[in-house]
Amino acid sequence: MGGLGIVRISGAQARDVAASMLRLSGGADWQPRAALVAELLDDGGATVDQVVATWFAAPRSYTAEDVVEICCHGSPVVLRHCVDRALRAGARPANPGEFTLRAYLNGRIDLPQAEAVHDLIRATTLHQARVAAQQLEGSVSRAVAPNKAQLVELIALLEAGIDFAEDDVSFATSEEIEGRLRPIAMGLTRLAETFRLGKLVHDGLTLAIVGRPNVGKSSLFNALLQRDRAIVTDIPGTTRDTVSETFSLEGIPVRLVDTAGIRESTDVVERMGIDRSHQAMADADITLVVIDLSQPFTPEDQVLLERAVSQGLFLSAGSKADLPRLCSTPAELLPTSATTGEGISELTRRILALIAPDGFTSPQAGLITSLRHEQLLRESIDALRRAEEASAIGMPHEMLLLDCYAALQPLDALTGATTADDILNHIFSTFCIGK
Repeated sequence: MGGLGIVRISGAQARDVAASMLRLSGGADWQPRAALVAELLDDGGATVDQVVATWFAAPRSYTAEDVVEICCHGSPVVLRHCVDRALRAGARPANPGEFTLRAYLNGRIDLPQAEAVHDLIRATTLHQARVAAQQLEGSVSRAVAPNKAQLVELIALLEAGIDFAEDDVSFATSEEIEGRLRPIAMGLTRLAETFRLGKLVHDGLTLAIVGRPNVGKSSLFNALLQRDRAIVTDIPGTTRDTVSETFSLEGIPVRLVDTAGIRESTDVVERMGIDRSHQAMADADITLVVIDLSQPFTPEDQVLLERAVSQGLFLSAGSKADLPRLCSTPAELLPTSATTGEGISELTRRILALIAPDGFTSPQAGLITSLRHEQLLRESIDALRRAEEASAIGMPHEMLLLDCYAALQPLDALTGATTADDILNHIFSTFCIGK
């Protein structure tokens, strides 16, 4: 329950529905994009709430239809009454995502923009929100558009060469075709390669902190979070189950998992916790192995390091660097101390360097964060490569067109369809046919 709540009505009868349940103050009349003070009425005409109603006339609204937004006080009873009155006046409940679906079907937004709405709603970091906002403004479609336009131009050129050869339309050579295909494929490849970073921004990652009992895993967990989340004591084996929390690392959501200390044990409960620690290592994107610098290096430490190496990305850190050092190991350990804060900033820097080795900057235009988008781009790139190879061996242009249309189809699925009229319009606007 909040201070305010909004009931949104979309469709040709939106104003009629709203007018049946509201009484505008001072005899005011509906004006597009003008906020009007009104009274929400009950069935007998008595006032239930004082509200603000705004009419957005088609097509200048979110759905490109007439939309009325009624801003009520946030009482669930009032909001429920407002919805009920709208339903009795002829409206129906919207399906999940239907407002955004209508915006797409009415040409108000494209598919990447529609998907960005959901990403913006579920954003857990400011960086995620910025990227989603860029996509909502059309950054993905703008990044694809030049490559798609070049591909449509090439298709038009090939179609014209086939269909209007008798009208002396200049015929494209293999060198010219390959010279056109190559930059398109390169441009789409650069865009698809942003998915590695985009996936991190969109999905985040999991980092499991593992080590022997009482090496300071929970203290390091709290230090990275910058707050006390896990219980810390001097008693070995305090953590019997995994504890997880998410924090933002340069805008990337990182799910930290504090695990039970790993050692040989006959205790049934502790053994279950150790099994979950091993599972957390296997499931994590990165494993952080913690070694106690104030204690001698043990075979258990070595086994953990070897296991982390075998499972993928990992980091190793030495804890309790503020105490006299007794640990001697050939492995490179970053000295850290949860007590003094030593090494914590460097540890976060190393985590970031591990997941983004090429650096991490502000949100770039056209960053691909959706697996669907990346797969469609790869499909288009593969088709372009096939067309380039076919051209190099002198295949007929009719065959090249099959690969070019196969490259265009995934781009259409990403940004919206290219019709036959688009191709024909380009042919007749570019070539002097029938002069």
